[in-house]
Amino acid sequence: MADVVEALVPGGKANPGPPLGPALGPLGINVKEVIDKINERTKDFNGMQVPVKVIVDSNKNFEIEVGTPPTAALILQELGLQKGSGQAGTEVIGNLTVPQAAKIARMKKDDILAYTLKAAVKEVLGVCVPMGVTAEGMHARECQKEIDEGKFDEVLANEAW
Repeated sequence: MADVVEALVPGGKANPGPPLGPALGPLGINVKEVIDKINERTKDFNGMQVPVKVIVDSNKNFEIEVGTPPTAALILQELGLQKGSGQAGTEVIGNLTVPQAAKIARMKKDDILAYTLKAAVKEVLGVCVPMGVTAEGMHARECQKEIDEGKFDEVLANEAW
C-alpha cells in the first residue's frame, strides 16, 4: 500500500520544515531528494502556493504529482497584484483581458470542468467577480454575457485549447 502526503508548498521554495519534513520523515525516504524534485517541478509557480502530492510505495520509491495553483492566484499573478479586493462590488483592483483569461484557462486545463476554451474563459471570469477584478473594462458577468453573444469569438478563435 502506498503512502500519500499532500501539501500546499510555495512554488520553487519548498523546504524540509513543516508541512513536508515531518510528514515525509517517518516514511524512510530521502527528504532532501524529494524537496529538490518538488522545487524543480514548481519553479514556474514562484510566489504562489502549489498543491503537491508525494506518493511513496512500499519499496521507498516516490512519485510527485504537482497540481496547479488556484485560479485566483493565477489571476493575481497575471495582473501583478498581491491580493484581491476586500470589498468586491465596490472596489476594483484590476482589469483582466480575454486573452489573459484564455492563458489562465489553458494553465488550468487539467483541473477545469469546461470542454471548450470559451467555457473555460467564462469559468476564469467567474472567479474574477468576488476578487474585484473587471474583465475588458466591464463587470466580469457582463463580459461572460458578451462571450455568450459571440463578441469575443474572433479573439478566442486565435487561442489554442
